[in-house]
Amino acid sequence: MAKLSFECVGAYADLYAVAPTIGFSLRITENSDTPIHAIALRCQIRIEPQRRRYSTAEAARLNDLFGDASRWTDTLRPLQFTVVNTMVPSFCGSIDINVPVQCTYDLEIAAARYFYALDDDAAPLLMLFSGTVFAKVEPDSGPSTGFQVEPVPWSAECGFRLPLSVWKEMVDRFFPNSGWLRLSRETLDGLARHKSRLALPTWDATIASLLPAEDRFADGREVRHSDS
Repeated sequence: MAKLSFECVGAYADLYAVAPTIGFSLRITENSDTPIHAIALRCQIRIEPQRRRYSTAEAARLNDLFGDASRWTDTLRPLQFTVVNTMVPSFCGSIDINVPVQCTYDLEIAAARYFYALDDDAAPLLMLFSGTVFAKVEPDSGPSTGFQVEPVPWSAECGFRLPLSVWKEMVDRFFPNSGWLRLSRETLDGLARHKSRLALPTWDATIASLLPAEDRFADGREVRHSDS
């Protein structure tokens, strides 16, 4: 039976992907000298917010996710980031593979709001593995080589601290100085009337015009808008 261990050794923003993508560098080690023919691997990635300290400004931006910081003992719970499937090719001993993870900047998604709220350092992740292992086994007799099919054990997991610089590099590549908000049609119609009435040049300027002055510089993040 194969004895597998997993380690995430790095992450990077894939600047040449067609959609926002972070590549995770995953090292898989087989510890019983069993040759691996292939692995149909499923990786569930969770954010573990309780494994990090937060500044006052970060805590304020996380209020809509976890409530007031005084309640975080009860409310700071893991968030689902994504689930990704990949095929691992044949190897003996260990292998390094790249696991591409497509990301969203939709701030209605909890994981995106969490990353957006952080200023620096890293986001603590937990990677949970499952799937099917196809291992090569030598039969007791006969010249041919057989295969043994077994599941990836449910205990297979590893932690990783995703540098915020990687997330921000990916966001800046695909959404430079911008973000995404989803609005109802009624809200959009109301904004269109406001934009037309004041002859504002952009939607960014329209929403900025509705913000009180103190919110344009809240927690050091100036609200900027383009006039073109």
